[in-house]
Amino acid sequence: MSETLKYLSVRFQTTNKTYTFSTVDHSIVNGDAVVVETQRGLEYARVIADPFDKPNISMEIKPITRKADQNDLAQYEKNLVDCEEAKRQCQEEADKLNLGMNIVSAEYTLDRSKITFIYLADDRVDFRELLKVLASIFRCRIDLRQIGTRDKAKMVSGVGPCGRELCCAKYISEFDRVSINMAKNQLLALNVQKLSGQCGNLMCCLKYEDEAYKELRKGLPKMNGVVEYEGEKFRLTSMNVIAKTCKLENHDHAIYITLDDLKKKGVYQKPQDKESVKESVPESK
Repeated sequence: MSETLKYLSVRFQTTNKTYTFSTVDHSIVNGDAVVVETQRGLEYARVIADPFDKPNISMEIKPITRKADQNDLAQYEKNLVDCEEAKRQCQEEADKLNLGMNIVSAEYTLDRSKITFIYLADDRVDFRELLKVLASIFRCRIDLRQIGTRDKAKMVSGVGPCGRELCCAKYISEFDRVSINMAKNQLLALNVQKLSGQCGNLMCCLKYEDEAYKELRKGLPKMNGVVEYEGEKFRLTSMNVIAKTCKLENHDHAIYITLDDLKKKGVYQKPQDKESVKESVPESK
């Protein structure tokens, strides 16, 4: 009878990314350090959750090579120290060649058979000459990988405006597209600086919250839409879908009502009738 496989979520400290691996070693538990083989080679990582049944994914799940021992830990810690010097040397050589590269990090595989340099650049870089120089310095395989600002924020991590660790560093493995329409769905002021994360792009939480706000706004008129409420015509000038309140205004007065009342008693002006109420309903400022 074959040994039972179990599955573990494993995180790589240098990239803050989490992957699933399998093992028949039932002594490996949450918090243990392990050695795994990836596309880059042997790497040191840590188990971040309890074992679980086979995940519902179609891609191949690689096995854990072994549980890490003290020698692996010592080698890993030495690599971290040496990577700082390697990063400095790579930046120095890139500057000599005027390549316009900002070296973000250097990462050795556990057995030091390969070193990966991660960099930012405004455009694509022809680094063939740099590869030759680096190969002569480090005497191992060299990989140069360009990333975006979101990937850099994930690697560096930090604290977001909510006071918690950045979602990209703690939870996100792959980045989804975030659009300004997601901010519009939340009725937020379109201040790009306030809506941007540490990477300079729109905050990922806008994507997480988008479906909830779409659901909450179902059946409600658009902002500045014309509404007939209790015999009067108003323009919908503000709305808070979390507090479930809104503000209706016309030339005579303004009223605050609940969104439930708006849905029950409000009659939304048809598009062809908007011109007839244009003079009686003020534009939102």
